[in-house]
Order: sequence, then C-alpha cells, then structure tokens
Amino acid sequence: MSATAPHPTAKLQLLELLAAIATAQWRDFAAAASHHGLTSTQAKALAQLDTPVPMRGLATLLVCDASNVTGIVDRLEARALVRREADPADRRVKNVVATEAGREIIRRVREEMQATHGALDTLDEDESATLYALLERLRPTMESKGL
Repeated sequence: MSATAPHPTAKLQLLELLAAIATAQWRDFAAAASHHGLTSTQAKALAQLDTPVPMRGLATLLVCDASNVTGIVDRLEARALVRREADPADRRVKNVVATEAGREIIRRVREEMQATHGALDTLDEDESATLYALLERLRPTMESKGL
C-alpha cells in the first residue's frame, strides 16, 4: 500500500459516501426532470449533448442497449428537444443534437436541483474549490474505465 493510498476501511467509507451522494444527486435530478415532463433517462440523454453524439455513443453514455436509445431519442425529438443529423464524416451515422429548447430545458433541470444546490451551498469557497479539484482529479480515471 502506498503512503498516499487510503486505509482499506477509509476507502470503503469513501465508496459508501460517494454512492450515497450520487444516489441523492440522481434523485434530485430525476425530480427536477419530472417537473419538465422528462424521465431521468431522457434528461440524462439531454445532459450528454453538449456536442452532437452518435446514437451508438449515446447508448454507451447512458449505459443501455442501442435499441433503447431509439425510443428515448424518438420521445425527445417529438418534443423538439433533439434532432437527428447525418454525421458529416459518415452519412450512415446519425448524430443526436440538442435543440435550443433541449439545451434550455436541461439548464432549467440543473438549476432546479434544490437539494443538490442546498448541499453545495453549505461549503465555503475553499471547500468548494477543494471538492472541485478532487472530483476533477477522479473524473479522468473513472471515465477512462468506461464508467
């Protein structure tokens, strides 16, 4: 065990804490999404669309089968929150693109996550900066593992 590695008990406690926070944040996200007539999965899909994403790539990001993405995108498209566009590099690939209305609704969902905002508001500026730095440090490793 390296000098910087947490003790196994501490690591388990960190895992439990991260899981509890992630679960609470997800509940808050889902509740805010439902106020806008979105399922949590539809809102999560919208949240992934900062740039155009291929349908198959969206399935990977949502951790679901590609066949499920078709229904999710169909419902978002019916509300004019996304559109499908042919990929300029490969016309066989369909990218999902958030519309202005889609970007606006996901912005509002994030704004309305009162429990999450309230929890973050308990941190002072230094604590927020520290938490941000720690999460940014973990993110690349977690994302490179396909999580």
